[in-house]
Amino acid sequence: MPSLDFHWFLPTNGDSRDIVGGGHGTPVGSAGGLRPLTIGYLGQIARSAEQLGFTGALTPAGAWCEDAWLTTAMLTQVTERLKFLVAFRPGLVSPTLAAQMASTFQRLSGNRLLLNVVTGGESHEQRSYGDFLDKDARYERTGEFLGIVRALWRGETVDHDGKHLRVEGAQLSRLPDPVPEIYFGGSSKAAGPVAAEHSDVYLTWGEPPAQVKEKLDWIRSLKPDMRFGIRLHVIARDTSEAAWAEADRLLSHVSPDDIATVQAGLRRSESEGQRRMLELHGGSRDGLLVAPNLWAGVGLVRGGAGTALVGSHTEIADRIAEYADLGITEFILSGYPHLEEAYWFGEGVLPELRRRGLWRHPAGDAGTAQGSIPFAGVAR
Repeated sequence: MPSLDFHWFLPTNGDSRDIVGGGHGTPVGSAGGLRPLTIGYLGQIARSAEQLGFTGALTPAGAWCEDAWLTTAMLTQVTERLKFLVAFRPGLVSPTLAAQMASTFQRLSGNRLLLNVVTGGESHEQRSYGDFLDKDARYERTGEFLGIVRALWRGETVDHDGKHLRVEGAQLSRLPDPVPEIYFGGSSKAAGPVAAEHSDVYLTWGEPPAQVKEKLDWIRSLKPDMRFGIRLHVIARDTSEAAWAEADRLLSHVSPDDIATVQAGLRRSESEGQRRMLELHGGSRDGLLVAPNLWAGVGLVRGGAGTALVGSHTEIADRIAEYADLGITEFILSGYPHLEEAYWFGEGVLPELRRRGLWRHPAGDAGTAQGSIPFAGVAR
């Protein structure tokens, strides 16, 4: 099995010792509130992820967070190797401009751009950006958009007169080399064909392994050689008891009113993936352990990815190995707060995965020297 890739998360919607919930950058609970969101703090997270051995870092997109393109462009100046998985929404800018932006970013960053295509699951938010298409039409437009972008990256001059997009004589003066890889998530029927035709990596949120397998089998039926990634939170500690104590602490700062307010909003979502997340917990504190070491508590007050791997370093490594056996090769992780949790995972779980032959530091042997990852040689 090739080395697995691990990516971290840049919390441009805010960070805290509590869950930052609701999808709007508001902290849930009272363990210190939001940390000031600055390039200095995000740079700490990015540099730590780079040192610890994460391949890249996902940056979200939406009205509830800072702009992903601008933020990551700034962070290229305080990092050396870390790649940036920039979430963006097709249709909010022209495909020609998006292709040019990606080409510029790739070239000036030293080939450190990855693209996370977010079609958009909330019509009310899309309308706030001036986009009035319905969900199925947005997927149609995404297919047209990515077709134009990929043609431009191949150096073609593009004339396209489609249902949703039109360009004439479009071309790039400088091409990205290599072309940025495209990551694509979507659980609805309309998402599969677009993912199969245009993406390099298909992403799923952290569902139980049996459900993940069903989804991967679906995409494989459309594109047999697709690569797969999964988005999860993590709470990794030296012992299982310590990890679950932290999960209990996070949940203790969530009030019934918090849950009711957030769940009411999330139930209006048009996203099939969000619906599947909600089904895991049903809006209740009971039954949050939905598979071994897979906890759905985050999703009570946070939209999007709502499950966390919780346990000892060895237990979490076991669960990662199970997902890897299904075909997952890329893991996009996060935890509250993102700076400290990166170290818990990087110092505890990554060395265990390295011992099992499942992971290798992107910087090679130099990156796993004792001085590069604190405590990497200590048994956990």
